[in-house]
Amino acid sequence: MALQEERETDPREAVAKTPTPTIQAPRTSSSAAPDGTGPADDTDHEDDFAEPEGFEPASAIVPATSISGRALFFVLAIMSFLSCITVGTVAIVASAANQWQSDISGEVTVQIRPLEGIDVANSVADALSIIAATPGVSDAQAVSDQELRDLLEPWLGGNVDLDELPVPRLIVVRIDPDDPPDFAKLRQQLAGTVPGASLDDHELWQGRLAVMARTLVVTGLGILVLVLCATVLSVVFATRGAMASNRGTVEVLHLVGAKEAFIAGEFQRHFLRLGLRGGLAGGLAAILAFAAIRWIAAQFVATPAGDQFDALFGGLTIGWAPVAGIVVTILLVAGLTALSSRLAVFRFLKVFD
Repeated sequence: MALQEERETDPREAVAKTPTPTIQAPRTSSSAAPDGTGPADDTDHEDDFAEPEGFEPASAIVPATSISGRALFFVLAIMSFLSCITVGTVAIVASAANQWQSDISGEVTVQIRPLEGIDVANSVADALSIIAATPGVSDAQAVSDQELRDLLEPWLGGNVDLDELPVPRLIVVRIDPDDPPDFAKLRQQLAGTVPGASLDDHELWQGRLAVMARTLVVTGLGILVLVLCATVLSVVFATRGAMASNRGTVEVLHLVGAKEAFIAGEFQRHFLRLGLRGGLAGGLAAILAFAAIRWIAAQFVATPAGDQFDALFGGLTIGWAPVAGIVVTILLVAGLTALSSRLAVFRFLKVFD
């Protein structure tokens, strides 16, 4: 019965109640004090063998602060930062790609090439009348000569004479997404009525944009998986090191009847707290990095460099999706850290048995 009651107690209390042998200093009754007034006090000798201050028998199994723990904290922070940057970038690019694809799919372009002996202005007017009479077209507007000059200015400079260059005239046609027009029929009408007219429905660009977006998303997810695998390996090695350095404590707990789940829970809680701290540090650094990028981009608004960037990549905005991805990544890193440490402890105890 006594053995059963001892096993039902907390293993840490059992370790704390283990009697510690005390070493008594030898007593000499004939010794006298230096001043000759009487026998020397033996308490001075007993203090030499007293238990050191700050010793806590019921302290945690895994030390809260250690050199390996601090190193693992920085490793987890770096891995979390890379994971959050990857997730945030993928979310931003995916959102921008969806916006680009929506903008492209909402309109088509009609080009009218200038031909010898044909008035381009009359050709543009004829094309506009045909487009306006087509069902499914919500709006059609010809690009003015000044807008064409503005588009060509970065490459040809200002004051471009459009009459001397074979510059095609453009008509932007906005379509109804719920009831799009018959592009094949519209293309045939334009080709048969307006010389030099062609219809571009941007289907080729939409396909390329979709492939690019999917490639970036898959690449980002692959990088995220590699970073998380490296994080798990780091936690497993750190757990094995902690188990090896605390082998004596683990042996005592195992001998007094501590279950494997109890020992694994102690390590799991320790590494869960460590993973949360490292994940929060890395996630906060990633949010600050995105905020810095947004601030730098704001400095180039309404500048030639900013206009060229918007023309090539569109307006990259950092919304709630990257922030939500960063929060999920922090929780994922903390959960993987705790789970990896628990599995490593069970494997270590299995080999120990």
